[in-house]
Amino acid sequence: MGALRVEDIYPRYTYDDYINWEDRWELINGIAYSMAPAPTIKHQKISNNIAWELNNIFKDCSFCTATIFVDWKISEDTIVQPDNLVICHKPKNEKYLTKAPVIIFEILSKSTAKKDLTVKFELYEKEGVKYYCIVNPDDEVAKVYELKDGKYIKAGDFSDERFKFKIDKCDDLKEFDFSKIW
Repeated sequence: MGALRVEDIYPRYTYDDYINWEDRWELINGIAYSMAPAPTIKHQKISNNIAWELNNIFKDCSFCTATIFVDWKISEDTIVQPDNLVICHKPKNEKYLTKAPVIIFEILSKSTAKKDLTVKFELYEKEGVKYYCIVNPDDEVAKVYELKDGKYIKAGDFSDERFKFKIDKCDDLKEFDFSKIW
């Protein structure tokens, strides 16, 4: 007898189930993850500040758009809502993204930290997200990972420093100022 897998214990869901649910959920490999409770005030403040910084550095790049959480439908059984993201493509529809963002920020909370650090780390790496930024609001540190040869390499830990995202379609981007997100 083989070891039990998560798939053997929990029910499996698809996008058709997901679109009928109340509240905020994510679906990863058919497993439903509640996004409750709602984010804290500090979480929302940091997310707003990240959005402001991203909009500022991408304002002169007509190819890319910074946005807050939106559905990214990776497959019929995997739909995620990153806290902040940058896309450099025109979405096929207004309901959800189907192509990988180039930058994703996830802000850790007690209810999402394990998933953000493991499941989403592996998922975003596999899906080709160029930059994954994991923001710890308690320590006021953001870990930035860059995808190189299909694997995330840590670019650094940032609190008050600046970082320049390198995006093919946007040559002259300003640096992202991490001191402004806290």
